[in-house]
Amino acid sequence: MDVPDLATLSIRDTGPPSTDPPIPDDIMNGTDRSMSKLRNYAKSIPYSVESDSHMQRMLDFILLRITQSIEAKDYDPGLLQWDSMLTYWCMLKYPIPKEKRIAIIRTYLHVSTTSGMPNHIVAACADGLQVLARSKKKLSVEDVRLPWMPMYKILSKDLFLTRRQYEISQTSWYMGYIAENVRRFFHPAAIDEMLSTFLPMLNGTSLNSILASQYYMLTFLPLSHPQSYLPMLFRVWESVNSYMFDDRMLQFLSKLAEMHVDPSVSNPQRIENIPDDAKSEGEGRPKWPRDDLETRWRWSGLFSDIGIFSGDEWNFIMAKCMASMEIPLADSGSLTTGPNADGQATFEMNRLPKPSWRIASLARIIVYSMSPDSMPSPVSTAPTPVFTPMASGTSTPLPHQQNGGLGDYLSSPLGKGGRLKTKTYLAGCKALDSLAKLIASTESFFHPTNSGSWTSDLSAFIKYIVYDFNKRWYEEQQLDCKTPTHRRLTREIKRELVKCLRTVTLLAMFSQDSATVSNIQSCMKSMSIMEPDLILHPILERAVPALEALVETHRTTAVIKALGAVAPAMVCRHVYYPGAKHLIPILDLLLPGIDLNDPPKTFCTTSFISEVAQYIKFGELTSFEVPLGDGVDRIRRTSAELPAFDMEQFPEGVEPGSDTQLSKGEEDAILRDTAGTFADWVASFLRRVILLFENLPEEGPNGSAGGATEVQLVDAVSGTFSQICVHLSEPLYDLVLGLVFDYATQNVRSNAVRAIHQLVECVANANPAKTLDRFLPFCERSIRTELEHGASSLRITSSGSTPMPSDATLHWNLAILRGAIDGRVTLKYSDRLIALFKLLNEKTFSKRGYASSGKLLSSTLLTLSHTYPLENKFVNPDEWSSEEFKANHHKHWGKLYRPEEVKLSWHVPNEAEIDFVLRIFKEVIEPILDKLHDLLKPGVTRDSVWRNDFCRHLSFVRNAFSGIPTVAKEVITPEELRVSMESSDILFEIPEMIATIEPLNSGFALSDPTDPRHQYITNLRRHFGEFLHKASVSLQQQGEENTVDAVHGLLRSIRTYLLEYGDSRDSYYLQSDRYQNELNIARHYAGQKVWPRALYVRRARLYHAARLRWNSIERRRGPLEDLLVDDVTEWSMWNYATVRETSQALLESLCSTFDGVRRRCLPTLYQALEPGVEDDRMKGALWTLNLSVFAKYAIGEPTLAREFLKRLFNCQHNEKASIQDCVASLAETCLSNLAEPCHVVYAIENSNVDAAVQGLRNLVLAQVQGDDITAKCKAQRVARLTEIDHALVQTTESLIEIANDDKTHWRYAIAATRCLRSLLRRDVPLKPAHVSYLLNKTHDSNASMRYYSQRAVMKISRFIKLRTLAHGPVDIAVEQNHNPLRRKVPVREQTREFFERSLSEYRKPLDLERAQQEPLIRDKPGSGWLVFDKTIDCFLAPDPTKSTFQPWDADSEDAVSAIRATATDCSFWKKLSTHYAMENSSDVILQDNLCCVKSIFQLLDDEPLEILKPIVEELLADKDKNKQRAAAEFLAGVIAGSKHWPTDSQVKLWQWFTPHMKTIFSQKSNESLSVWSSFFEHVFYNKDPRRLQPIVDNIMAAFNEVDFNKESTFEIIQVLCFFRAFYEQLGVKFSPWVEDVLQRCWAELKCEHEDVLAYFSEILAFCGKITWRPNPSLLTPETFVRECRILPKVVDIMGIRGLFYEERVQELVKQFPIWRKERLPGVRAFQSTYDRIGMLVCKWLFQLIHDTNAVSAFDCILPLMPELIRFTEVNDNDELAYRAKLLMVRMCGVIVPRQFVDPLLDEIFSAITTFPSWKVRLKILPLVQVFYFRQSFFIGDGKLVELVEVVCMCLDDEVVEVREMAATCTLSGILRLSPRRSIIVLKDRFVRLIKNVKLPQDRKSPRTTSHSGNCTPRYWEYPHLDDRETCASTFRKTHQDTWHEDSKNSRRSSSPRSPPLLSGSSYSLNRIPRLRRHGRH
Repeated sequence: MDVPDLATLSIRDTGPPSTDPPIPDDIMNGTDRSMSKLRNYAKSIPYSVESDSHMQRMLDFILLRITQSIEAKDYDPGLLQWDSMLTYWCMLKYPIPKEKRIAIIRTYLHVSTTSGMPNHIVAACADGLQVLARSKKKLSVEDVRLPWMPMYKILSKDLFLTRRQYEISQTSWYMGYIAENVRRFFHPAAIDEMLSTFLPMLNGTSLNSILASQYYMLTFLPLSHPQSYLPMLFRVWESVNSYMFDDRMLQFLSKLAEMHVDPSVSNPQRIENIPDDAKSEGEGRPKWPRDDLETRWRWSGLFSDIGIFSGDEWNFIMAKCMASMEIPLADSGSLTTGPNADGQATFEMNRLPKPSWRIASLARIIVYSMSPDSMPSPVSTAPTPVFTPMASGTSTPLPHQQNGGLGDYLSSPLGKGGRLKTKTYLAGCKALDSLAKLIASTESFFHPTNSGSWTSDLSAFIKYIVYDFNKRWYEEQQLDCKTPTHRRLTREIKRELVKCLRTVTLLAMFSQDSATVSNIQSCMKSMSIMEPDLILHPILERAVPALEALVETHRTTAVIKALGAVAPAMVCRHVYYPGAKHLIPILDLLLPGIDLNDPPKTFCTTSFISEVAQYIKFGELTSFEVPLGDGVDRIRRTSAELPAFDMEQFPEGVEPGSDTQLSKGEEDAILRDTAGTFADWVASFLRRVILLFENLPEEGPNGSAGGATEVQLVDAVSGTFSQICVHLSEPLYDLVLGLVFDYATQNVRSNAVRAIHQLVECVANANPAKTLDRFLPFCERSIRTELEHGASSLRITSSGSTPMPSDATLHWNLAILRGAIDGRVTLKYSDRLIALFKLLNEKTFSKRGYASSGKLLSSTLLTLSHTYPLENKFVNPDEWSSEEFKANHHKHWGKLYRPEEVKLSWHVPNEAEIDFVLRIFKEVIEPILDKLHDLLKPGVTRDSVWRNDFCRHLSFVRNAFSGIPTVAKEVITPEELRVSMESSDILFEIPEMIATIEPLNSGFALSDPTDPRHQYITNLRRHFGEFLHKASVSLQQQGEENTVDAVHGLLRSIRTYLLEYGDSRDSYYLQSDRYQNELNIARHYAGQKVWPRALYVRRARLYHAARLRWNSIERRRGPLEDLLVDDVTEWSMWNYATVRETSQALLESLCSTFDGVRRRCLPTLYQALEPGVEDDRMKGALWTLNLSVFAKYAIGEPTLAREFLKRLFNCQHNEKASIQDCVASLAETCLSNLAEPCHVVYAIENSNVDAAVQGLRNLVLAQVQGDDITAKCKAQRVARLTEIDHALVQTTESLIEIANDDKTHWRYAIAATRCLRSLLRRDVPLKPAHVSYLLNKTHDSNASMRYYSQRAVMKISRFIKLRTLAHGPVDIAVEQNHNPLRRKVPVREQTREFFERSLSEYRKPLDLERAQQEPLIRDKPGSGWLVFDKTIDCFLAPDPTKSTFQPWDADSEDAVSAIRATATDCSFWKKLSTHYAMENSSDVILQDNLCCVKSIFQLLDDEPLEILKPIVEELLADKDKNKQRAAAEFLAGVIAGSKHWPTDSQVKLWQWFTPHMKTIFSQKSNESLSVWSSFFEHVFYNKDPRRLQPIVDNIMAAFNEVDFNKESTFEIIQVLCFFRAFYEQLGVKFSPWVEDVLQRCWAELKCEHEDVLAYFSEILAFCGKITWRPNPSLLTPETFVRECRILPKVVDIMGIRGLFYEERVQELVKQFPIWRKERLPGVRAFQSTYDRIGMLVCKWLFQLIHDTNAVSAFDCILPLMPELIRFTEVNDNDELAYRAKLLMVRMCGVIVPRQFVDPLLDEIFSAITTFPSWKVRLKILPLVQVFYFRQSFFIGDGKLVELVEVVCMCLDDEVVEVREMAATCTLSGILRLSPRRSIIVLKDRFVRLIKNVKLPQDRKSPRTTSHSGNCTPRYWEYPHLDDRETCASTFRKTHQDTWHEDSKNSRRSSSPRSPPLLSGSSYSLNRIPRLRRHGRH
C-alpha cells in the first residue's frame, strides 16, 4: 500500500503554536550530563514523558527480575526475557545510575564467563556489556575493575580443537569480543601477571603459537601503561613476517597512539591509586622492577621521537604502511611473503574477532603521532592552491633535507658534504614529513589511468588521515583537552597536511572505481572543513569547464560529486565565509544535470542540490546600501581558522586575493547581487524536473514508470525539490506553486501519475493550506466529471492489469489530490471530502481507481491522526519568521545548533481532527463494512461482479484502518494477559518471568479506554476483524473461481488489522537507520557537538518512534486474533503458490509481533503432513515450517522436537520429487539448529556470579515477594529440565526406531543419524542402543552415513573419556580431561642451556622403567622457546600391565560394553576395511577414518588388535593404492589409540608392526607414496618421538643409509618424503638431529638429482627455522621484557639473525667461483655443479623469505648477493636466471633489518658499476628502484646521494637500453623522495645539457632518449615532433591536474611552426597512455 512516508512528511503549521508539554521536575532540574541529554529529548517531543523517578522504579523492577532469574539459574528464558526489556528500556534514553551500571556489568561479565553457559546467553550478555561499557565518560577503571582471567581460561581452552573435535562454536569469538570491550577495566597492576601467562606460550617455530600469544597480549594487556611492554612487542614484531600479525599489531598501536596524547593516562602513580579488587583465584601480582622507567621529574607521558614511538620504531611502522598499500612495481608478488607465511596458520585463528582494517589503523597512528616536534622547513613551494607546479615534488610537499651538490656531468660524483647542521621537517612535524614522503612516492598511483586494487586502499588511507586529523583538531579546541599545549596540532601542520594531500585528491576524484570516489569525497569534505580556501578553488576551477562543456559524462559526474563533497565550504558561512558567492553560479551550471538520459549525472546533481538546499533559504535579499571597502568588518575566523599571512595567488576566474582581502560586507554585497537570480533558477529547475517527468516511460501495473532506475530517479528529483520547497521565501513559494498548479491542471500524462503526486506533495509539505486551497476545487471538479463520464467503470481486480488510457485523467487528479491533502487543513473541506470519498467508493471499479482512492483516504486519515514534526527548516520557526532573517538570511546559511537551542513544532491531533476521523469512519467506512457483510450472506451470487465489489470495498476499509495506527491505544486487561501467557511460546515458565511492559506516553490520540470515542473506534476495528475471519472462512469454502484476487486483498487486510499499530508507520529501526545515515552525511568531524536543525528533527522522530516501539512490544492476542492467525495458517497451505508465499511472509511477521503464534500454528501444520493430504497443502505446510521462526522454535525446544521430528520423518509417504525437496530443505534447516543438549551449567556454582548478583540486588529497591519468586522460578526450572531430559530420551528412542526401520528411505536414515549424532550428550551417560547404532553405521554402504557415524563415534569416545577423567561439572563443561599420567613438572633452571638439554632428550630412547617413575615424556615442547613458564606438562609412561583409563566411568560402562561387543566381532572390521579400501579421490589417509579407529582402540585398549591384525596384513600385502591407504588408516588409528596402553601391550604392538615397516619402505609405487607420507604425518602429530621409537629408527636409518646419487631417484625420494613428514611434524623437537642431518645433506650438495636437491632446500629452510632462538640472559618473562627495554637496538635479543648457516654460507661464497670456472658450456650447463647448487640456494632462500622468520634470510642473502646477481646473467640456464631474479625481487617485500640496508645497497651498487655485462645493469636497475621504494624509510641521506650518483652514471652508459632504464624507470622514481636541492641542481644540469646538444636532423639522439624520463620544464623545445609528443605525453600523465596551465606555457614557448601537442583536460582512459607501474611511483 502506497501511503505517505511519514519519515519524510513535513508540513507547515498554520495554526497557533501549541503549549509545550510539561516536563517532570526531576528531569527539568537535573544538573548532570545524562539528565541534560534526557531533558533535550523530553523537550523535543510534543507530549510529556514519565519522570525519572518513575522510570528508575521500572528499571529496578527489571533488574530485580534479572537477579531473580540468575539466582534461580533460569538463564533461558528468564534472563533473556528481562535482558531484552533492559535493552528496550535503554532506548528511552533515561540514565542508568553509575552504581547500577557497574553492578550490571559485573553481573553480565560473570554470567558470560560461567563455564558451560550456552552461547546464545553469552551473546546476549556480550551485547549488553558492549552497550553498558562503551562510554568512556560514564565509567573508567577508577570506578570499576574487572578480572581478566575467566575470559582467558575459556578462550585458551576453546581456541584450538583436537583432531577429534569437529563442533565449531562461537565461544572463542565471544570471549575475545568481551575482553576487547572491557579491557579498559583490567587493573594495570595485572600487566606483569598477564605477561607471565602469555609470553611462555610463544614459540617462533609455530605461527599458531605466535598469533595466539600475540592475540592474548594485544587483547588483554591494559592500554594505559604500555611503557613496560611496548618495546618488547616491537622486538617480537620486527622478527615475525606475518600479515595477520601486522594487522593486529597496527590496530593495537593505533589505540595506544590515540590514548597517549594525554600524558596523565600512563602516569605510574595511577597504578598505586587504583583499588586492586578484581583478582581471580590463583592470580598473582608480581611487581617487576622498572628502575629504567622511573623519572625524577614530573611525569610527562610516553612521548618519544615521534609521538610515543622512537625513530627506529617509526621507520618500521612507515615501512609497514608503505607495504600495506600493496602497490605492485616491477616486483610482482614481493608483497605476498607475509600472506604466504600466514598459510601456516590453522582455521582456528579465524574464529577470533577480526582486527580493524590496517589502513584505518595506520592513518590513526600517523595523525596521533603528529606534533610540532622539530625544526620546521620553509613552507611548501607550491605557489598557489590551484595548480601543481612543474616539479612534481612541490605540489606534494616533501621533506627539506640536506644540500645535494651534483657536478655538471652525469658521471661526476655527487657531493656528500654541505649538509645542514639541523635537519628540518615539514611544518616542524616529523610524522607529517613521513606522510608527505609516502604520499609523494605513491602520487601517480592515485591517477585514474594507473588505478587498480591499490587505489581504493590509498584513497581510504587519505580519507582516514583527514578524518582523524579533524577529530583530533577539534578535540584539542575543547577546554578539557588534556593534550599538552606544546604537543597539539598547529595551523601550519594543518595547512601543510592539506597541501600534501590536495594533489592526489584532485587526481583520484576522477577515478571510475566507486569505492575510491566515495573515499575521495569523504576526504574532500574533511579537507574543506580544515582549509576550505586550499581545496574549494581547485575544485571550482575543474568544475566550471567540465559543467560548461559537458563533453565527457564521467568528468562531469566526477566534478559534481566533488562539489557535493565540498558543499559545506559554499553554504556554511562559519566554515568559509567567502565560499557562498560561488554557490549560485554553480547551481546555474548544474541545471542540465537533471537529465533522464543520464541517470548517474542526475543522481549526482540532485544529491548536490539536496545537500545545499537543506542549509540555505531560496529567496531574494532585501537591497540596501552596503558600505564596501571600509576594511573594518573583516572576516572573522573561528578558533579552527587562525589568521595566517598568505601570499598565494589565484588563477583566472577567481579574484586575486579575494578570500583574504574582502570584508564580510563586500562578500555579502557580491552574494546579494547573485541572490537576485534565485527566482529564475528555481523556475528553471522546476522546468527541468517537469521535462524529466514528461519523458518517463509509461507506467506499469504497479504504478511505477519504467524500471528501478527510473523510480529512483523520480524519488531523487522529488526529494531534492521537496528540500527546495521547504526553504523557499514566500514570493518564490507562490511562484513555484503557480508553476506546479499550471502544469498539473493543464496537462495529463499517463506516464507521470506517480511523479505528479510526488511533485505536488513537495509543495504541499511546505505550505499545505495554500496548496490544498489551489488544488482541491480543481481536482474535485475533475474527478467528478471523469467519474460521471465513465472513468474507472470497467471492473478490474487483477494487480497485474495495466491502467486504461481513458482513466488517465482520473488517476492524474487523484494523484494530485493525494499529494495536496493534509489532515490539519482539510477540516474546512470536511463535507466535500466525505462526499468525494463516498463517490469514489461508488464509482471506481478498476483496480487502479479504487486503489488510488483508498490511498487518498489513508493519506487523509494518517495526516489527521498521526503525531509528526511539522517542518524541518534549517533554522527555528521564530527565526525564519523574523524580519532580520528575511533581510539577511544569507548570514545564517549552514547554521548549526546545540540540542538545547532547537525548537520543534509537531502536529498533534486536536479534538476537531479526531472528530473528523471518527466522522469519516461513521459516514464512509461503516456503510462500506456493512456492504461487505452483505456480500457474505448466503445466496449471493459470487461472480466477477461480486469479486470486484468485495475487493474494492475491502480496499477502502483496509486503507482507512491503515491510516489510524496511533489513534486508539491498545489496552490489555490482566485477564487477557493471564490467558495469553498460558498459551505463550515460552514453555514451562512461571508468569512472573515472562516479561511484560508498562504502557508509556507515546502520542496516541485516544488513550483512555473509557472514552466513548476510544470505545467506538476499538469496537469498529473489532467488527472489521470479525468480518475478516468470516470472509476468510467463506473464501476457503468457495473454491478457486473468483477467489485469488479477493484472497490477496483479504490477506493485506489481515496484515493491516494485526500489524498496523504503534510504530508500524514510523518504524523505530527504519528511523534509526535514517538518523544514522543523515548523521554521517551531516558530520563535519568526529565528536561534533553542533548539528543542522534537520538532524534534530530526525532525532526527535526517532525518540518518538522508540516510545511507540515500547508500546508495540506487547500486543493483545485475544480469541479473534487467534482465529485470524488460524486463517493465515490455512492460507499458507492453499493451492496457489502466490497466496502461500504472501501468507507465509505475513505469518512470519505475526510470529515476531504476537507471542504464542508459533505454538498455535504447529498442530495445524503437522496435520497437513499426514498421508492423504493434497500435495499443494503439504508443500505449503513444509515451506511454512521451513521459516526460521518455526524451524528454530520447533527443533530448539526439546519438548516440541520429538513431535516435530516424528512428523518430519513420516513425510516419506509422499514420493513426489518437489515435496521431497521441501523436506530436504526443512531437514537441513532443522539440523543446522539442533545443538548438543547440555545442562551441566546448572550444576556449576560460580561464587563470582553470586557476589555480583547480590551486589546488584542490594542496589535495587525492595520488592514484595522477591525471594518467593526466586524459589518458585528455581523449582520451575528444575521441573523444566526434567521435562526436557525426558523429551530428549523419547526423541532419541524414536529416532533410533526410525533409523533401524527397514522401510526408512536412506535419505531419511541419514537425517536420523545426523540427529542422533547431535543428541549425544556429555552430561548424561550414553545409551547402549544409541552407541551401537552409530558404531554399526560406520560401515554402512552409504558414504554420507559412514561420514556422520564415524564422527559420532569420535564424539562418543571423547565423552566417555571426559566423564571418566573430569573432576567436576566445570571440567565437563569445558571438556577438560585430567589424564592420570600427566604431571606438572617445575622448571628447575630457566636458561637456554636447560631448554637445549630438554630438547636433546628427544633423541635418546626412552627408559620405560624410569619413565614409569619419572615424568619424562613431553608430547608438546611447552614453554622455553622464548621464556619458561613455572611448570611444564610431562607424562609418565603407562603401567606395564594395568590399563591407564579402564575401568571407564561406571555410568558409561553399558556404552563401553556395547562398543566392545561390536568391535570384538571380526565381521565389523572386515566390513570396515571393505569401505576403507574402496576407491576414492583421496591420495592421503582420511583423518575421520583413523580417528574412528583410534577412538575404539583408546576405549578398549588392545582387545580388538588380534582380530584386526590379519586384516591389516592382508591389506599391506596388496599393492593397490586404496588397499594401502586402508592399511595406513588402520595402523595410524591403532598407533594413535595405543598412546596410553599398558607398556607390555605397546611392546607387543611394535613387535608385530616393526617387520611390516620394511614393507612400507620397500614400496615401489608413486601412488602409495603420499599415502604413507600422510601416515607418518598423522602418527607424529603432537607426539614425543620416543613413543614411536621403532618408526624413528627406521626413518633415520633409511635417511642415513640411502645413496643420494643412485641412478633411480624413486627410493631416494621415498626416503626423503617420509623423512620430511617426520621432521615437519616434530618441529622444534627435531632439533637434536639437525646438525647430523645438515652434515649429511651438505656432503651431498653435488648430487646430480634436481628433485633431491629440492628436498635438501626444504631441509635447509626448516633447520634454519627450528634453530632460531631468542637471546635473553634468562628465560623468564621479567628478564625478556626488561632487556627488550634497556638493551640497544643493535642487540639481537630475538635471535633473528640467521647466523646458524654463517660458516656454510661462507663456504658457498668460496666455492662458487671455483664451480663457475668448472661450469659446463651450452645445453649441458644445467648439469653443472654451479647451476645445481645455484638452484638449491635460490629455492632455499626463496622458502626462507616466505616463512615467518624471513628476516633471518638476509644473513644468508648478503654474502651470496654477488653470486645471485651473476645467476641472473647466465644465458644458458633460464630457470636459474629466473629464480635468482625472483628471489631478489621477493626479497624487497620483506622489511630489511636496519643493519643490512646499506650493505645490500653496496652490493647492488657494486654489481652496477663493476659487472662487465650491460644486461646485468639492465636487470638490476629496476631492483634499485623497487628496493628504494619498499625500504625508503631506512635509507639514510648519505646513502641516498650515493644511490642517485650510481644511477646517474648509468645515464652515460653506452647501451641505450641501460640509459632508458636508468632514466625512465629508476631515477624518476628515486627523485620523488630525494633532497630538494639535489633535484633542482640535477634538473638545471639536464636543461643545460639539452640546450647544448645539437640533435641530428634524421634520427633521435641517444642522449635525448636517455633523459626523456626527466624532462621537466620545457618539453616543447625538441625540434622533432615525435620526441615532443612522447615527452609531452609522459609529462601529461603526472601533470594531468594542471594541463590547462601547462599547455599555455607550451604554446608560448613553442615555435610558430609547431602544432599544438595535446589538447583538452580529460582523464578519459582511452586518451591517456597507461603508466607503466614498474616505471613510476
